[in-house]
Amino acid sequence: MLQVANIRANKEAYVKALKKRNFDAEEVFAEVLELDETRRSTQAELDEKLAESNRLSKEIGMLFKTGEHLKANQLKQQTSDLKETTKELSEKLAATTMALNKQLYNIPNIPNELVPDGASEEDNVEVFKEGEVPQLDSDALPHWELAKKYDIIDFELGNKITGAGFPVYKGKGARLQRALIAYFLDKNVAAGYTEYQMPLMVNEASGYGTGQLPDKEGQMYHVTEDNLYLIPTAEVPITNMFRDNMLSENDLPIACTGYTPCFRREAGSYGAHVRGLNRLHQFDKVEIVRIEKPENSFAALDQMVEQIKDILRDLKLPYRILRLCGGDLGFTSVLTYDFEVFSTAQDRWLEISSCSNFETFQANRLKLRYKSADGSKQLAHTLNGSALALPRVLAGILENYQTPAGIKVPDVLVPYTGFDMID
Repeated sequence: MLQVANIRANKEAYVKALKKRNFDAEEVFAEVLELDETRRSTQAELDEKLAESNRLSKEIGMLFKTGEHLKANQLKQQTSDLKETTKELSEKLAATTMALNKQLYNIPNIPNELVPDGASEEDNVEVFKEGEVPQLDSDALPHWELAKKYDIIDFELGNKITGAGFPVYKGKGARLQRALIAYFLDKNVAAGYTEYQMPLMVNEASGYGTGQLPDKEGQMYHVTEDNLYLIPTAEVPITNMFRDNMLSENDLPIACTGYTPCFRREAGSYGAHVRGLNRLHQFDKVEIVRIEKPENSFAALDQMVEQIKDILRDLKLPYRILRLCGGDLGFTSVLTYDFEVFSTAQDRWLEISSCSNFETFQANRLKLRYKSADGSKQLAHTLNGSALALPRVLAGILENYQTPAGIKVPDVLVPYTGFDMID
């Protein structure tokens, strides 16, 4: 959430920057500043009336002590009138604050200057590419056919039990899935991240804290009776561990990793691009989250990018990195790098990670601050990345490692799986 003081100080620059997102902020900012002015004047008037009420209460007490009951009772009528006024001002303040927050919750973050112009994913900019695309036989199969051939993932059974987008992993498929989770976690822990096992449901405050609410409410599974949400990513519970926290400068940086299943009510569509593991309603993901001092956050983003590169190099998967354009940038992010792995059998790139810096946007919602050595208090910067999302990584492995004899397991995973071939 943007800070009103920053909007006031940088209004024209923010309006211009948000045009990269195709977001017209001119009228919204005018409403925000008007609401904030009303909020501040109401707060000042309320404070004045409360101070006057306190002064009169003390004066009435003294008058009763000195026996001046008539004068004391006259002042009591004034305090009664003041109570009614302060009640009205309190209600006005609450309503104005709610209206202000509603506006602020719906304004996206300010894109970094590195974010390219563009309206959609077609305008994202490739900034890095690595790895050789393997040459497969002419009869190479996409992963959903391989899954059926080797009986390692059953999409129809998942559809029977739950519905489309909830696959069942079987035998070596389940063991390969478990191996990937363990390997990703071990790599992240070795890089200095502390592992957490988090709840799979969060409350409404947590959803607002990281920006999934209200922006992505329609994409989240909602347990209405308890007003809880199934998590779309481990970013939500991990980052919310620090909600309402006042950290010390010495606590930073904080680096966390965690594995969770993730749940997303993706909009339905059809075709090969969403077949098999390409788009699921439930999928496994290992997340990395960082809490940083503002001056270090972009160096931390670069470190996270290198961490994901290192994992993909170990897996020997061909991949590329895209810098997202304004039209494809997530609501809360100032700068995002997407990783895509090349699926040879599908002849297309599959997104497998998104690595973002949110600067103070989440921290302002979370009230996540730290105290500097000089005693000043300021908002921290938050970052997160997928390291990695399993479905499309698994799809890339199955397709790129297929041979006439079966599917070879990447060498780095063999100690985790206990086998080197799916046949």
